[in-house]
Parts: sequence; C-alpha cells; structure tokens
Amino acid sequence: MIRRIGYLLALVLVFTACKSKRRAVARQAKPVVEVKKDRNPNKDLGKDGPTEAALYPMPANPGRFVKFPIADTQEYIETFKEIAQYEMRAFGIPASITLAQGILESGSGRGELTRKTNNHFGIKCHTGWDGEFDFHDDDAKGECFRKYNHPMYSFRDHSIFLSTRSRYKFLFNYRRDDYKKWAHGLRQAGYATDRKYPQKLIALIERYDLDSYDDEVVRGGLDAVRQPKEYDVFTHKVQKGDTLYAISRRYSISVDDLKRLNNLNNNTISIGQVLNIRKEKSK
Repeated sequence: MIRRIGYLLALVLVFTACKSKRRAVARQAKPVVEVKKDRNPNKDLGKDGPTEAALYPMPANPGRFVKFPIADTQEYIETFKEIAQYEMRAFGIPASITLAQGILESGSGRGELTRKTNNHFGIKCHTGWDGEFDFHDDDAKGECFRKYNHPMYSFRDHSIFLSTRSRYKFLFNYRRDDYKKWAHGLRQAGYATDRKYPQKLIALIERYDLDSYDDEVVRGGLDAVRQPKEYDVFTHKVQKGDTLYAISRRYSISVDDLKRLNNLNNNTISIGQVLNIRKEKSK
C-alpha cells in the first residue's frame, strides 16, 4: 500500500513516522513542503481555537501552486486519511465525513476545480474571503471558489468553515463517530443543494469503510461526544452607542448567540434594554 501521506505532511507530525515507498510506475515525485516550526497553527482560529491543533503545524506556504495528481479513489483515501484523522482530533469532525466530502466534491482529487485550485470541498469565496480564488461553473456560471497552494490548506479551511459558522453549530452536538447524522445534518444546514447528498456521503463511507478511521481516533482517546461547557450567565444594560456587534466583541460571544439568548429577530436594540449574556468559564 502506497503511503503518500508522508509526502503531504512533510514530516510535520513529530509523533508519526510516515514511510514513503517508490511507485512501481514512474511518476513525478510530490514536492516536499518545508515546515515552519515556529508557526502558531491557532493563529487563524481565534482565541477559542482547539488546543489539539498545536500538535501539528501547517506546512509553510510553498509560494507556488502545488499540483497533486491522484490516480483513483483508493489512492485519494490513502493520501489524505491521516490528515482527516488529525483534523478530527482537533475539530471533532468525523474523519469519514471529511474524506467522503473530499471524494465527492473533488472527484477523488481529479475534478477540474480541484486540479486548478486544490479546493477539495467545493468551498466558494463567500463574503470576507481575502485569499486566492478562481472561477468555475457550478450552480451558476463563473462562480468564485477558494484557491490554495497546497491541499492541506483546503482540509484545514474545511474544518474552520464548519466549526466557525453558526448554521453548522448543531452538528457538533452529534456523536463524533455518527457519520449518518453528520451526513444528513450537512444537507439540513445547506452545505449542498443536492437532495441525495446525505445518501451519497453514506454510500461512500460504507463502500470504502471510512468509518473505521473514526473508530481509530475514538479508540485513541478522543471523546465520542463533546464535553459540556460551563458558562457564567449575567446581564448587560444597553447604553447609548451600543450595538450587538460591539457587545458581542466585548463579551466574546457571537451576534447569533446574543440574538438566540434574547429572542431577537433582528439586530435592533434600545437604550436601557437588558440583554442576557452567556460566557464560557475560564479554565
């Protein structure tokens, strides 16, 4: 079995020795990306980023687009399974879901969009994206998609995308090894417009036994369910000049959570109004 993951991680995982093997058929060698040892992998995750991510820094930006040819689905799994497992440890997203989405969205790494952008999950630019991009026909003609110099950035961005957007928040209350609920939940949250999206993910997971990678991570010590957080609950009286955004920044709570806690249908607040605030307790 060919362990191309050693090339992708480029010795980035200090506790995993990935041995590369030569191919029987000659092919251009994958570029080894130098790891920047002192880079803080939580830099882009905010102060609430998972501490587990500190176990593996991202590869330094190679400064150029790295092509990563894949022969078939099995090779795709062998190449990216360990990355999916490390992302699961750090963010709680089932490795099986990450791999199945990657296979489906990227055509096992061989789709036109993935070959020209290293975008394995079909993530569009969206408001606020300031990275590289390219255009591709999808639901509409010439849509904007995120572009990455290295595939590993796509896997990390996928984890950040799901874990930081409020519409996917409920997924993280599911068991981390319950791929069926995750598959249906992604469709419910609007990740894809295809009504059969959950069934397609589940079929891939069961065909290639991708859930075995979830089991390995859970057996390795990851809690199958998210541990409940403890919160301090208090109130804030709205003062002149206050906005929901300013209050959210002050107390490190999202605007969506503020609205949910106070049954607000919009961002309008008034002077003297008392808002409920919930803040995670410091450990």
